[in-house]
Amino acid sequence: MNKILITLLFSVLTIFPAFAAESVTLLRPAQVFDGEDMHPGWIVLVRGDSILYAGSADDMPEVDIDQTLDLGGETLLPGLIEGHSHILLHPYNETVWNDQVLKESEAERVARAVNHVRDSLLAGVTTMRDLGSEGAGYADVGVRDAINKGVIPGPRLLVAGKAIVATGSYGPKGFHEGVDVPLGAETADGYDDLVRVVRSQIGRNIDFVKVYADYRWGPNGTASATFTQAELETIVEITQSSGRPVVAHASTAEAMKRAILAGIETIEHGDGATAEVYKLMVRNNVALCPTLAAGDAISQYGGWNKGVDPDPPRIQNKKKSFKAALDAGVTICFGGDVGVYPHGDNVRELEMMVDYGMPAGDVLRSATSVNADLFHIDKKVGRVRAGLLADLLAVNGDPTENISALRNVRLVMKDGIIYRQE
Repeated sequence: MNKILITLLFSVLTIFPAFAAESVTLLRPAQVFDGEDMHPGWIVLVRGDSILYAGSADDMPEVDIDQTLDLGGETLLPGLIEGHSHILLHPYNETVWNDQVLKESEAERVARAVNHVRDSLLAGVTTMRDLGSEGAGYADVGVRDAINKGVIPGPRLLVAGKAIVATGSYGPKGFHEGVDVPLGAETADGYDDLVRVVRSQIGRNIDFVKVYADYRWGPNGTASATFTQAELETIVEITQSSGRPVVAHASTAEAMKRAILAGIETIEHGDGATAEVYKLMVRNNVALCPTLAAGDAISQYGGWNKGVDPDPPRIQNKKKSFKAALDAGVTICFGGDVGVYPHGDNVRELEMMVDYGMPAGDVLRSATSVNADLFHIDKKVGRVRAGLLADLLAVNGDPTENISALRNVRLVMKDGIIYRQE
């Protein structure tokens, strides 16, 4: 068989799933990280779309096994749960954000998203929280539903639709006042307007609401709070009444404080947090999604030669604020703002979490069981446990010792279906 044909066949097998209806698969890795601890010598049984058994081979139930996957020397773990992504964006060094929103058609952006979700899935991300369509309406809802229907391969998505912003605060900006341009989010102000917009978004079957609690609209482009405390409380009240959570973009201490007290569940970015804010987060069980990799990527796009040049102020501040969050005991959500940098490179955020001082084992928990708990999906995914969905990832090496082992992907399984096997 010629080399081109072999390559094409491998590509097809990598992208499209190998289906098995209610068959039983035995997986024999060197060890299993169950989302909380490492267990050498464990085996895992998968039946249909779920985990039938995880534990010692001596206690394995007596069942007919249809296939055995020998994963000797490899670590088996839950599929990764990415907490902050934008499937409808691609890296800003390819096309700046303004031009993506203003010049790329929704059809093009959806076509790109199909590739983006595939790339993340093949990198071991089996669940992904998408933090806003950035001017593409409810296209993220459509991509989510297409994945769920089996039309395209990708992680199971939790989507926000249009993020909510205060009038005047969001972009694209910089145009004459007579020019009306599409925005990257949906504006709403005051009680009545917020109730209407939130309910409209809920009616489009989003999974959660994202609000920009601050934005770079202060003097000289500094970040400043957007919504009042009362407005944020309105958003949370209406959203929670539908059984959905609210998350907040917030990088200033004041915006973070307002959002926490209003009842949001995760703070995205959080660069300007103070010790007081971190204590408030711990007291109110609010998690931080630090998005380290986004700032790192943007700094490099701006000319920073990482590893050669000194850290720019933005990176210095991020390292300091992340360490302060760890020291305060804040729950850390894995989410890198992937889309700012390439989809499929999700592990970049995990590597930076370790580089910035978080132990590798805690980082791995953040990407599995912790995010499952935070996103209210712990009854489905996030752990290797009987009864949960068979979202599994096998890698060469031990990621609790070297987080970069997550780049050595050997198997990706979602809902019991193998999407990648090497």
